[in-house]
This record gives sequence, structure tokens and C-alpha cells, in this order.
Amino acid sequence: MQNKPYQIAFIGGGINSAVGETHKIASQMDGCFQLVAGSFSSHAKTNEETAIAWNVPKERLYENYLTLLEKEKGRLDAVVILAPTDHHKEIVIQALQHGYPVICEKSLATSYEDGLEIKKVVEETHGFFCITYNYTGYPMIRELKRLIKDGRLGTIQQIQMEMPQEGFLRLGPNGEPPKPQAWRLHDTVIPKISLDLGTHLHNMILFLTGKNPQRIISDQTTFGLFPQIVDNVFALAQYPENMKAQIWFSKTALGQRNGLRIRVFGSKASAEWFQMDPETLKFADVYGNISLMDRTTQVQEANKARYNRFKAGHPAGFIEAFANYYRDVADCLTEYKKTGKFESPFVFGIKPSCDGLSMMQAAARSATNGQWEFVFYEPL
Repeated sequence: MQNKPYQIAFIGGGINSAVGETHKIASQMDGCFQLVAGSFSSHAKTNEETAIAWNVPKERLYENYLTLLEKEKGRLDAVVILAPTDHHKEIVIQALQHGYPVICEKSLATSYEDGLEIKKVVEETHGFFCITYNYTGYPMIRELKRLIKDGRLGTIQQIQMEMPQEGFLRLGPNGEPPKPQAWRLHDTVIPKISLDLGTHLHNMILFLTGKNPQRIISDQTTFGLFPQIVDNVFALAQYPENMKAQIWFSKTALGQRNGLRIRVFGSKASAEWFQMDPETLKFADVYGNISLMDRTTQVQEANKARYNRFKAGHPAGFIEAFANYYRDVADCLTEYKKTGKFESPFVFGIKPSCDGLSMMQAAARSATNGQWEFVFYEPL
């Protein structure tokens, strides 16, 4: 770890946002980052209230992100982009062109084409860019990655992955309808649900197996209270070496708060992980034996000191997983500052971000034309 925290600013992510508080806590949990400046909201009151709540000095609070980028030159180690996805392209490109390392909340952009424009700027500026696909920070997910890499599951044959939520259908305690953020209520080339949830599932499969899909067939539906947007997606995807994936994500699955579930089936064994029980990995071998793994069992990754802020039996959760990812980002930023580049088994740069957009855009095309669609990728 570096000697002192990296100095960062948030663009977006005010106290009324979905992600700001989580990023603030996770980025500082292990002492790797310190939030010292921000342009948290386009609404002046929210912007000011956020700075007060998070002890950001008044003189380092800015009414718009362009002023922040100009005034903070030479004072920051990175900027964190937490604005709505619709604005990512313009903000990320401006930040890179101003010479800032960029940490960006998923999804990268609203279309594959916009993602490629950002990728071009990253390459032209030789800038630091990473994106926060934080679910890969769970210790038992990292243990699963190691099991797959070590061949414990054999040849991976199929993956079933789902991420059901209920927020676009669940009513409030007095029957009031849900009130999503306005920017989530209009779809772009890729439906917002695919940007919010689908890109996570693409990323998770890539993280675990190192593979991108070759083609996909998809169905998109609206079941909820907002008929103008897609809120439920099923997909089948074909990967190299005959690996198959079945994917479901929804915002209208009543009873599901955030039901991320991963099942990986190989020729020798299978493994299953459920976010609501994050400390446990279910393992089944070809002889019919079923066992449960956690941080106290025969594990090689999840028992590392960095994942054990407190002893097993006191479950680590979403924010701790996010903090694990932020610590990895700090390590990558250290490497970048020394060498001008970084490599990491955990942190995702610009190309995987674009690849996820390509998959979700192919799924949207498939849902429209009712047939398999190939997923296109730019070369490295």
C-alpha cells in the first residue's frame, strides 16, 4: 500500500444518489483514498449539503465538473465519476483530456459506440482508467475464480447467472408507487436495466472464466409500472470452447431485493454462490459429495488477511466487497504512477467495459429481431 491516501474528488454521487455514500465509505475503508473535493450534484443545495456531510472544504466544492477539472489540476490523484450513466461519456473524456486518472462507476456509457469513443481517448492520452464492477470483490467469488483457474471444476460447461430485483414493481408501505431516478426511466440503445444489471453479469462471467460471449439470443419485456422501459431480460449466450450461459436480470421480480446468484457447472464439479449468503460457497463434486466452503475451510484466497477485517462468523458484505475492489484500484494506481500502465487480475480497464456494452447491445438487437446475434469486439 502507498504511504498516504490518494487524494480524490467525486463528480456526481451526492447524498441523494444511489451510489455516493457507498463509494465514499468503500474508498476510505482501508485508508487508500481520501475524498478532498467534489462536484456532487447539479442542484446547489444537494451539492452543499453533501460537502458538509462529508467534510469536504467549501473552497474545494465546485458547482460544475469542468470548474473542478480546471481548478484541481495538480492537486488530485484521481477523479471518481458517479454521475448518471447518460453523462459518463462527456465527463470521462474531459477528465482524461485534462490529465486525470479516472475511476468510473459502471456502466461505462449508454452504447458500444460511445464506449469506443472513450476507449480511443484512453489510448490517445495513455490515461489511467478503471471501472467499478464491485461484486468481484467478494472473497468467496475470488475463491471461486481460483477454483476455476486451478481446474477444480474441470472444463466449464455451463453457467447460470441471475440478478433479480423488485424495485420497479414493489409498492411503498402506504401503497405509493416506486419513484426511480428520472434518468433511469428512459431507455437508450441499450436498455437501462442492461446497463445497470446486465453488464455486471457479463463482467462476472469474464472475471471467473476469462471468456467473452461469441453470440447471444435474448428476450426483453416490460412487466412493471413504467411501460416505456424494459424491466426484465432473459438471455442465452454461447462462449468459446462450447461453454454456455443462461442469464436473467429483472427489476420486477417480487420478493427479490438483489438476488445475485451464480452457478458454475464443470466436468468435475460445480459451485454455487448467493449474495444473500456471501460467506459461503457450495461445492459439489462428480462423486456426489456436497460441501460448504467459507473463510475458515480449505481455501487459498478468501482466508487472506486483507479479506478478514473481522473473524469468520461475522459476515462481510457489499460495502466490504466494494472496499476490496477499491484497494485493488489503489494498487493499480500505484503501478500506473510508476510505470505508466497497470495489470491486475481484479481491476477492469477500458476494453472489458466496452466488451460488456457490446454484449448488451447485441442482446438488445436480438430481442428486436428474434434471432441469435454475434457480439463484436474491438482488438486490443
